[in-house]
Amino acid sequence: MELPYAEPYKIKMVETIKRSTKEQRLQWIKEANYNLFNLSSDTVFIDLLTDSGTGAMSDKQWAEMMIGDESYAGSTSFKKLKETVQKITGFNYFLPTHQGRAAENVLFSTLIKEGDIVPGNSHFDTTKGHIEFRKAIAVDCTIDEAFDTSNKYPFKGNIDLNKLEAVFKKYPKEKIPFVILTITCNSAGGQPVSVENIKAVSTLCKHYGIPLYFDAARFSENAYFIKKREEGYANKTIKEIVKEVFSYGDGMTMSAKKDGLVNMGGFIALNNKDVFKQATVFNIMFEGFITYGGMNGRDMGALAVGLNESTEFNYLESRIEQVAYLGHKLVEYGVPVQQPFGGHAIFLDANKFVPNIPREEYRAQALAIELYIVGGIRGVEIGTVLADRDPFTRKNRYPELELVRLAIPRRTYTNNHMAYVAATLKNIYDSRNEAKSGYNIIDEAPIMRHFTAKFSKI
Repeated sequence: MELPYAEPYKIKMVETIKRSTKEQRLQWIKEANYNLFNLSSDTVFIDLLTDSGTGAMSDKQWAEMMIGDESYAGSTSFKKLKETVQKITGFNYFLPTHQGRAAENVLFSTLIKEGDIVPGNSHFDTTKGHIEFRKAIAVDCTIDEAFDTSNKYPFKGNIDLNKLEAVFKKYPKEKIPFVILTITCNSAGGQPVSVENIKAVSTLCKHYGIPLYFDAARFSENAYFIKKREEGYANKTIKEIVKEVFSYGDGMTMSAKKDGLVNMGGFIALNNKDVFKQATVFNIMFEGFITYGGMNGRDMGALAVGLNESTEFNYLESRIEQVAYLGHKLVEYGVPVQQPFGGHAIFLDANKFVPNIPREEYRAQALAIELYIVGGIRGVEIGTVLADRDPFTRKNRYPELELVRLAIPRRTYTNNHMAYVAATLKNIYDSRNEAKSGYNIIDEAPIMRHFTAKFSKI
């Protein structure tokens, strides 16, 4: 008989998680003003709020933590990380930062000015936030297939070349500092971008003289999908695919808390020496000296190991297939999700799940709250709340998709946990017609409101 799949690791340490009652959770979410970010972690049974910095490190990463060099300048741990980044990405210049949004802050301070246009594929929340904070405009050029959750197009993160070229033709070159290509594309459902599309975007950018940068938080997962889905890449290693992908760009920002397999960290990698020199000024101002950039030496060492581990096929197969396991369970139960399944998360389609709740009452947020109340499971809204208000009209922006993201931490939960999540959602879906109303926002920040907004139940 065919042997069943087994994870390529064994468990060395466990952490207790607490069960709670529905009555307790009703009280806790009310005290949190119906914002899942405000919950204390010990009130959550299965935490799928984010996969950012929430995974488990390997024994080799923990060993590296013990030999970290904490020198302020010229740390050997920095040298180790720099050499690893250069080897894996091919970029010549490197700046560490304390996390991904810090990398964006440094790079965007260098490149973006008021009135600029920054096209890309469904910019992530912090990316759009940093663009709009500088009074610039993010333009989404994602392919239309990404907005139909039932469409199984294999590379829904791709940029629509016609949309991108329309931006290039509409605005002068001086107004477009760069194109940002997110791999995988989180806001579109953790969807990958193909090498074919990356090459075409790169060619178009070169034709118009516009740099191409990657938001590369999940670059390894993107490479796995290329290997599995794109013709001509089945026999290439993950590291070979990664090297080719980055060869088409001018630089990258990285939240190392995802495919770096660490709890904190990030970096910028570049090929342009002038941009690097300008960025070092902001790195010193915002993050720290250029050989630590807000990171401990021990964390830089652990990240160097993590980058090597995350670009190995066996790890990626275990990680991404667990996400798919949850996805297949939900499809079996009839629950509407973004398909094909993404690399780091399953995205519930709230427009199909709870269409009875008006969009202005934040239906995806309502669904995420119900998931916590019923099962103690914390996800996150990727919809109107996250889309924020238009910076000029201050009216709500209603995206085409209203999603609830269930982000799976790396090497953390078992498939039994995934089965529990699926069963909880089946029970909610079976009673979905009872959901008639959602929530009002009673207090919000002027930008990136979803982190701290307060809600009241209607």
